[in-house]
Amino acid sequence: MKKLGIQFYDRQNVVAIAKELIGKIIVAKFDGITTSGRIVETEAYIALTDRASHSFGGKRTARNEHMYAKPATAYVYICYGMHHLFNVTTNKKNIPDAILIRAVDPMQGITTMLKRTNKKKLDHTLTKGPGNVGKALGISKEHSGLNLLGAQIFIADDADGKMFFPENKIGSSPRIGVESAGAAALLPYRFYVKGNKFVSGYPNK
Repeated sequence: MKKLGIQFYDRQNVVAIAKELIGKIIVAKFDGITTSGRIVETEAYIALTDRASHSFGGKRTARNEHMYAKPATAYVYICYGMHHLFNVTTNKKNIPDAILIRAVDPMQGITTMLKRTNKKKLDHTLTKGPGNVGKALGISKEHSGLNLLGAQIFIADDADGKMFFPENKIGSSPRIGVESAGAAALLPYRFYVKGNKFVSGYPNK
């Protein structure tokens, strides 16, 4: 397993990167405890011009400031006052492209994930949806701004630079929950592993 380097994130096509993140492994290490999961669902958000993005029109606030950080920075925001949603920044500093990690297939530290989510046993709900991803991996708003090339949160590859899942197993669709974004809501910027039980929305096959 090899940690992704800056060259993976420092590219212009955030949609392509969102697809390439499918099959990669997100690792979180806090207080000597490691949890990890294979990424099975992502969504891309394009800087400035994407009505579904927090940066649309150049909007820049305390909430979304880390979207404008250098590539390979964690951008975590709170949704509905309770869900901590983890995003990855790409492209260049001050170009706020970002990718939301919507679902992962649990790998390491499942016992810890169950405790964090107050679940008795592993089932498809553990890391299904971005809110559950953050909770299970222990990622919260306080981690926004972390360098993803560091030791606390990082993304790794165990397929030697190739796609872990075959091309015909990766689906695409419009993003979820962005209906107010008009025509942008129809853009096929969501990627997912077909048939994976942790994928959070539809289509999922």
